Amino acid sequence: MERHATCHCGQLNVRCVGEPSKVSMCHCRDCQRRTGSLFSIAAFFPLDNVERTQGTSKSFTRPSASGFDVTFHFCPDCGSSLWWEAARMPHLLGIAAGAFADPGFPRPEQAVWCEDKHDWLELPAQLETHARNPLKVPPDD
Repeated sequence: MERHATCHCGQLNVRCVGEPSKVSMCHCRDCQRRTGSLFSIAAFFPLDNVERTQGTSKSFTRPSASGFDVTFHFCPDCGSSLWWEAARMPHLLGIAAGAFADPGFPRPEQAVWCEDKHDWLELPAQLETHARNPLKVPPDD
């Protein structure tokens, strides 16, 4: 399986090979501010399975709600966050699931930072939920 994620203007692209190690919905307030939405959805791929195929990114590093730094890579032209590196999971890259523009993309397996979730937002019953981030980190695939 090969998927391509692209920023809003199309200048920045990445290629992801294989299935994501996990797909996660995050409700933390930092993700709300970064996306301008109520949550973000990240597809985490092993580092070696992601390649930038076009464009140059700018980056921004900040501490995460989990206490580990996260570096976001975004398009300098349109500002879309395309991928990020979380110090908590150095073997994985998070790719913005919406950047694949694929309605058939795998659904999230979990929702994290649900303590910051908007009260009126209802999550599917089968979605594993966590008040914060779970401590375990998925292994390499």
